[in-house]
Amino acid sequence: MPTPADTTIRPRTALKAARHTTHPVAWWGWALLLATAAGRTANPWLLLLIVAVAGLVVTWCRGSEPWSGAYRVFLVIGLSAIAVRMAFYIVFGGSDGPTVLFSLPSATLPEWAAGFRLGGDVTAEGALAAAYDGLRLATLLVCVGAANALASPRRLLRSVPAALYEVSVAVVVALSVAPQLVESVGRVRRARALRGNTSRTPANLMRTVVSPVLHDALDRSLALAAAMASRGYGRSAGIPVPARRATSAALLIGLIGLCAGAYALLSAATPAPLAWTTVACSAAVSAFGIAFASKRVPHTRYRPDRFGWRDWAIVASGAAAVVGTVLSGILEPAALWPATNPLAVPDLPMWAAGGILLATAPALLAPSSRGGTP
Repeated sequence: MPTPADTTIRPRTALKAARHTTHPVAWWGWALLLATAAGRTANPWLLLLIVAVAGLVVTWCRGSEPWSGAYRVFLVIGLSAIAVRMAFYIVFGGSDGPTVLFSLPSATLPEWAAGFRLGGDVTAEGALAAAYDGLRLATLLVCVGAANALASPRRLLRSVPAALYEVSVAVVVALSVAPQLVESVGRVRRARALRGNTSRTPANLMRTVVSPVLHDALDRSLALAAAMASRGYGRSAGIPVPARRATSAALLIGLIGLCAGAYALLSAATPAPLAWTTVACSAAVSAFGIAFASKRVPHTRYRPDRFGWRDWAIVASGAAAVVGTVLSGILEPAALWPATNPLAVPDLPMWAAGGILLATAPALLAPSSRGGTP
């Protein structure tokens, strides 16, 4: 029989634990910054280090929610991406070199397909370049998997500005499909095991994935969207038409400007001051549009998530990985993009490695619900 003291202490303890839960935007910011660092290099040591850092943080900080097992799924998808990239190189070719591993029967392609081949020599230099490309793609997928395993899509939805409610509904459905798939696979496998079906043949796998798993995951995601709609997502206040059109135009122009600025930053032909100016102006216009467009969507929030100093520290640790790769790109650019011809063991850029190691800070900063393997 609980005492009156128990009834007063437990809610306070639960509220205190909820206040110290890491903000989902912080997890996505940390993971996307790690992905940005991975996209700026093809060095296998750095890419493997990013995968290890993401796995360590997921191991220590993930909870027991349905989406907590997403990291393992994305890790398998990343390994499949490496295998597919290697298969494409073997079949269609790519970078060549003097060290021939084996030869396949080749076919001559027309002139409009110049640069591709079917079959032919498979070299060690080309295979290594393909492995580097596949590892980079796998690392990006692993970073996304870490964000899915750590961040709650429902709490992330509560942090989206009210002006983006339509997009947020689509985003939360998209983000919840992968976690629901992970949970559905485990539930279907347990049900089949209780019925004595422990076979892992391809035919049995297809019956497990296509029929019950996909159907169950999509149904649960759509049920979440329907519940959101029944709670008022999509209601609009009585804002005059000119004001609504002006704020929508400002939001659209700002987002288009952000896309143009991002493209300018990635293009070497665009001057850096012009690119950064475009990004800054577009961000200001987008913020103006979001702030004023949010007023036409009446909404309330129950215990809104606070972005505290721990969340800022987690984002800063991810930014340290990007800063490290930028410094290595300035001081030792050849180490970020190691050559495969001639064959040689790539060097480890110390600035980039140090920045990536700082990204393990969430393992100490963020509260963990339980430990385990990712």
